Amino acid sequence: MNFREEYQRKEGLVNDALARLMEEQRACPETIIKAMKYSLFAGGKRLRPILMLSAHELVGGDLKESLPLACGLELIHTYSLIHDDLPAMDDDDYRRGVLTNHKVFGEGMAILAGDALLNLSYECMLENAMKYPQRLENHLRAIKCIATAAGVQGMIGGQAVDLEWENKETDPEVLEYIHEHKTGALIVASLMAGILLENCGFDVQKSIESYGRAIGLAFQITDDILDITGSLEKLGKKPGRDEAKRKATFPQRYGLEKSRQMAEQLVEKAIEELKGFDHKADFLKELARFILLRQS
Repeated sequence: MNFREEYQRKEGLVNDALARLMEEQRACPETIIKAMKYSLFAGGKRLRPILMLSAHELVGGDLKESLPLACGLELIHTYSLIHDDLPAMDDDDYRRGVLTNHKVFGEGMAILAGDALLNLSYECMLENAMKYPQRLENHLRAIKCIATAAGVQGMIGGQAVDLEWENKETDPEVLEYIHEHKTGALIVASLMAGILLENCGFDVQKSIESYGRAIGLAFQITDDILDITGSLEKLGKKPGRDEAKRKATFPQRYGLEKSRQMAEQLVEKAIEELKGFDHKADFLKELARFILLRQS
């Protein structure tokens, strides 16, 4: 297996499907579609949809069936970034090397673009579910898993606590809660949704969930580190924002070197969780290492 080629193959599947989906919205108001597409196609690693496709493939699934759910995940992720960049939240000017959505289209249109992407994600996933009436329960379980991870029990809950703890000294439990919910929840759901589309046993679900939790936390710790060590050119956004807003981060709590060690240990744990899948999980193992070594 060539990891880079396989990653690019799945990335291409997602990008093509997203392009087709947005083309279907061409009858909608032009400005809102432009704002949606501006952020959706501004770059990005498509990590969450690729995790979903890979998990589904791992348990024998057909990627044609899971691709609309993978697109739904990317729509949710993109909406969250648009809203995250708003002045009321992180107040960022750049994302993925270009001006943030509200800097181009205004705050009101950016809010609507985020809302539209979120709603479109569920339209896309539910429409796909109805194509598989014999497997409808599996699809509904997968969609419910994604919805919960994106909501107050997951990403939104983590973001809320993150806002509340700005400019405060956080304890380890609060820091871990923020990271596991704000970032980790949707990463775990990306994997679990792929598993839930098939009738997998408890041991498989447990291993995949543990893998997801480990890489989700490693991803956010690496993000925290890159905010200190990265550059605008590599990150696509201004570094140093966490420190400027006195956000709760692992480097702020533990220092850079200890944070790096924690991320490495989490990736090792993630890979260990996949040992029962043998070579079938090679792509997901390499993906864990990719998360640790990324520069943006």
